[in-house]
Amino acid sequence: MAEKDIRTDFELIEACLEGNQECFTELVNRYKNLVYSIILRMTKDNDEASDLAQDVFLKVYKNLRSYTTAFKFSTWIMRITSNHCIDHHRKKRLETVSLESHMTDTGFVGGTAASPESIYLKREQTNRINKILADLPDMYKIPVVLYHQEGLSYQEISDRTGEPLSKVKNRIFRGRKLLKGLIEVRP
Repeated sequence: MAEKDIRTDFELIEACLEGNQECFTELVNRYKNLVYSIILRMTKDNDEASDLAQDVFLKVYKNLRSYTTAFKFSTWIMRITSNHCIDHHRKKRLETVSLESHMTDTGFVGGTAASPESIYLKREQTNRINKILADLPDMYKIPVVLYHQEGLSYQEISDRTGEPLSKVKNRIFRGRKLLKGLIEVRP
């Protein structure tokens, strides 16, 4: 495709609203990896992430008329994704991803081979943190996961969730504090 043929997100949205289905397909292709990766981090299940990503794009399509250029389209679609994940977690009360992302499935930590015992202990600790994290209220859990797992900045979380920056910082602080308290109390 020639460079002059590349359309902006807004141009694609306008074409979609006029009935051009190919333009919506192009929007999906632009944002499917971003949407899928956020959902996968929160569900840790490939099949579930695929299903939820499809749900997100259905919501995007149905609500395309409500999009305004006050926000970047990527911010708008990530807000829909985050809200959909929050709703899904509320309904299913699923465990979220671990805060301990530095260990790989192969058992290598920091470039050195970990012993089977340390791998087992790390997995047990990770499972314990996941269970405790699942009990946090969503208003704290989502920003904590986005910050620690996705590596998003406070500003990026604010942009994607539509919450003020001060509220994001406060919720991450309180979420960590709650998490620490629960870790200390629970065996």
